[in-house]
Amino acid sequence: MRILVTGHRGYIGSVLVPLLLDAGHEVEGLDSDLYAACTFEGALTEVPEQRKDVRDVAPGDLAGFDAVVHLAALSNDPLGDYRPELTHAINVDASVRLARLAKAAGVERFVFASSCSTYGAAGDGFLDEGAHFNPVTPYGASKVRVEEALTQLADATFHPTYLRASTAYGVSPRLRFDLVLNNLTAWAYTTGRVYLKSDGTPWRPIVHVEDIARAYLAVLESPVEAVHDQAFNVGTTTENYRIRELADLVADVVPNCRVDFAPDAGPDTRCYRVDCGRIARDLHAFKPQWTARRGVEQLHEAFEGTELTVDAFEGDRFKRIAHVKKLMSDGVLDGDLRRVDVR
Repeated sequence: MRILVTGHRGYIGSVLVPLLLDAGHEVEGLDSDLYAACTFEGALTEVPEQRKDVRDVAPGDLAGFDAVVHLAALSNDPLGDYRPELTHAINVDASVRLARLAKAAGVERFVFASSCSTYGAAGDGFLDEGAHFNPVTPYGASKVRVEEALTQLADATFHPTYLRASTAYGVSPRLRFDLVLNNLTAWAYTTGRVYLKSDGTPWRPIVHVEDIARAYLAVLESPVEAVHDQAFNVGTTTENYRIRELADLVADVVPNCRVDFAPDAGPDTRCYRVDCGRIARDLHAFKPQWTARRGVEQLHEAFEGTELTVDAFEGDRFKRIAHVKKLMSDGVLDGDLRRVDVR
């Protein structure tokens, strides 16, 4: 299968690309590479690519592909909150346009990186894919809008699938430190404090970045009738935790650390638990291999021997919103997050 992966140089994309290649697929990428300076360890797998903003995709860019895996987006809540109208332009308008161009070009499969953030403020009950959306951030709302648009495009020749990933964690060449388990482990390793920025009560489903990549591969290799216009919560039902439980787990794995709360730690409106039964039942090729504890152990091992500091992972190299603002202040990006040097 010939597959175009948008956002192939990001946190998930840099893990997904080698997995697809190992499975025998032909892979090309499309990415503006906003985070070129953010590689934490290792090297990214190089594939033929288009260094392009997803807003600028042309019809010919989609020709000859069997599938599009659409990861490219402003990928977290702080970025989404920074300029909500920009989040809509990139995450919604550009995504729907990409899907329309893909359909017109004869691409049959379109796998969309949705999110369990679509459920937003949902309380303590388990949510399956039929649950009501209740996003509380522009990022979560953008994923809802795209799913709604894609289902209108679905027909006998165009097969969209919506992978609603749980909160990701785990090591990637383009490691993100703004994800809860990665962040808590980094604080513990560098300071001896598992530093909670909320009161720790919200529920959150979590899933390793490698298992997210396995879900994409499973969808791509499933019969189209099994994945056509279907949403899947990505993760394992047993991997739902309160944030405080994750903090305690980190404190148990990382030596000589304690749980500590930020002075302004308060409630987080994002609270949801998800049921991942559908993906287990319907995508038999999806075999998740990670648990939160193993993920903390992996992260801790990756941090050992590095010169990681709080200033590094909370600063403008690895923190997405800070990095983007730094690129803007340096004149690399304009106010619409377009590269100045490619105009």
